[in-house]
Amino acid sequence: MKKIVKRGMVTALLLLLPVVLFLYYSFDPATDPFFPICPFRAVTGLECPGCGSQRAIHSLLHLHPGDALAYNALMVLALPYILLGFWLEWLGGGKRYPRLQRFLFGRWSALVVLLLVLSFWIGRNVF
Repeated sequence: MKKIVKRGMVTALLLLLPVVLFLYYSFDPATDPFFPICPFRAVTGLECPGCGSQRAIHSLLHLHPGDALAYNALMVLALPYILLGFWLEWLGGGKRYPRLQRFLFGRWSALVVLLLVLSFWIGRNVF
């Protein structure tokens, strides 16, 4: 990706992030109709791996990690991994630590993440 486009995307994301976080802090996705419902759950009645993520973000912003874990443990536990990936890919960390980037975000790690997501998806609907 061209450097200027990448820089523009990072800038837009960093400008938009406080607005999104403010919305999630100010409004409760569990009670406010402003937030969309999961289409997969609406059709099937089953929870997808992302169900509860909006409520979990709201709980984390209000410093209620226990509630956040109850809403969506996968999202809460994956958040450091996601932030590390953003830093490595978009903020230049991958140039400084290329082996770490290859190890944590290579082909095999993608398969591990896929298996974890599928296991969580099945587990949350069975247990």
